[in-house]
Amino acid sequence: MKPLLFVLIIISLFSCQTDDADYEMVAVAIPEMMSKSEFRKSVKVQAAKPTVNVGKIYAYQDFIFITDAFKGVHIIDNSNPSAPKAIAYLKIPGNEDISIKNNYLYADSATDLVVFDISDITNVQVVDRLEDVFSIYDYQIPRDAEYADFSNYDFENNVVISWRIVKERREKVDNSLLVFNDAAFSTAAESSVGVGGSLARFQIIDNYLYTVGSSALSIFNISNLANPIFENLQYAGWSIETMFYADHHLYLGGTNGMYIYSLENSNIPEYVSQFVHWEGCDPVVVDGNYAYLTLRGGNACGQMESVLEVIDITDKTNPTLASRHILDNPYGLGFKGAALYVCDGTSGLKVFDKTNPLELQQTQSFTDIYAKDVIPLHNSLLMIGEKALYQYSYNENALQLISTFHLD
Repeated sequence: MKPLLFVLIIISLFSCQTDDADYEMVAVAIPEMMSKSEFRKSVKVQAAKPTVNVGKIYAYQDFIFITDAFKGVHIIDNSNPSAPKAIAYLKIPGNEDISIKNNYLYADSATDLVVFDISDITNVQVVDRLEDVFSIYDYQIPRDAEYADFSNYDFENNVVISWRIVKERREKVDNSLLVFNDAAFSTAAESSVGVGGSLARFQIIDNYLYTVGSSALSIFNISNLANPIFENLQYAGWSIETMFYADHHLYLGGTNGMYIYSLENSNIPEYVSQFVHWEGCDPVVVDGNYAYLTLRGGNACGQMESVLEVIDITDKTNPTLASRHILDNPYGLGFKGAALYVCDGTSGLKVFDKTNPLELQQTQSFTDIYAKDVIPLHNSLLMIGEKALYQYSYNENALQLISTFHLD
């Protein structure tokens, strides 16, 4: 989830001061609401349709799942990678992430966790819903809003489905009078688990599903796949956006640092350390003693500079910066063997040889595409762009395009 700042505007509607210098016209975002009961009825299995806003990518068996940000999930039959075919759409309002194990698909829907049985992909069924297990979700506050007015919002019974922006004449308020509240808390047979990209916030490890929000880590026991149990909620860090699993540890990517948690106790992840960096959007992947993370600057992400950082995690209690490489507009990344694949946004896909992690060497680039995230599978590389899904084969240590599937 993107980090949220909820602004509670502490000003009186009436004031004895009438000087216009004390007032200003501001853009105020007013939430459009739907009752949770109606919201929960809106989950549906529908025919395939074009993608409006490409979100994240997930691979499971011969299928590819692509989220339509905050709207639902597209299911693509990839049994023939040369000619993938969209076959269905799961309408899941408020959805950002999914994860799959043994034909059970877990998806967030604003405050809820929804479970689907996808054993028959032509007849997907909703089998369970855990209500109000996510106390914070992405409210998608418009970027051009100066204030978000939650004064008439019923957090217990409503869900925000859209916004309207109005110009209002309001008394100027000193920043010290504003309250910022991230409100993160209210008080072994072989399995088949899918693979997400580096932008994922869901991870399944053994009998647990881990999900991370802006500052909360939620743990679900999925020993009974059809009926998961919400087991634990704990503080995880600040402005967390992504999560990666490696060697019994969770690596959480936040806008101002990478957090490492041990899974020695599966239901109670234990904080190990934090690597602090400047503010920037931050997915991370880990291979052996090194973590690779991208920092995208500009816009809402923080600093102007964008980089790929290599972090030495040999001592997980004390991660240190090993090297840094300038990029243009980085998003997700992944690796297979000695190859590191970095999505550099408008500058395309870049491939590095990481045989020596301290001296990465660029070996290939695809500059005529928009690259957002990758999943390096055993036989092929999946890459999601702004409006297309690309698949590549590993051909003599170089990528070769298999197919381009347009999503619009």
